[in-house]
Amino acid sequence: MKVIPLYKNESQLIAKATGGNREAQHLLYERFSGKMLSVCRMYIKDLQHAEEVMLNGFFKVFTHLKDFKNAGSFEGWIRKIMVRESISFLRGKKDLEFSEEAMENHSESFDPIQADIDADHIQQLIDGLPEGYKVVFVMYAIEGYKHHEIAEILKISSGTSKSQLFKARKMLQEKLGTQKPAGYGTTTV
Repeated sequence: MKVIPLYKNESQLIAKATGGNREAQHLLYERFSGKMLSVCRMYIKDLQHAEEVMLNGFFKVFTHLKDFKNAGSFEGWIRKIMVRESISFLRGKKDLEFSEEAMENHSESFDPIQADIDADHIQQLIDGLPEGYKVVFVMYAIEGYKHHEIAEILKISSGTSKSQLFKARKMLQEKLGTQKPAGYGTTTV
């Protein structure tokens, strides 16, 4: 079976969707919904809530599609909307709290994990972080935001952002340190 693309490029698809073409909107949703659910899921532990946030995010995407100026990545533009929707959801639930404690001056760095750990396990570890730690960790380590950007979005200081990241990393390191890597095909006596 041969697949015939309905639109030759993304900008043509965006233009059609901006004009209210439901088929084009559906194609954009199909193209990006999986990735955007992953983005929402990083911030929100419960899958059903993450799906709800993603759907609300896509509603905003389609209502503000005319504001996209083709100046950057369309996927990046959608991702920003999903991140902000996720943070708004957490704020609405009053789950988003930040510790104002000063960051301790440690020169510890976050070493890459040597053990074989699957993505679901890593997500569970991230989900186990307090909400403030988790949001800053995901925004910095996964989404690539800078501390001043995180501070602006979350309405906190850059120092608080740095402190939350430090504490999140430390907590993840402790959780990973208490787990023993699986020995495939080996037994210990």
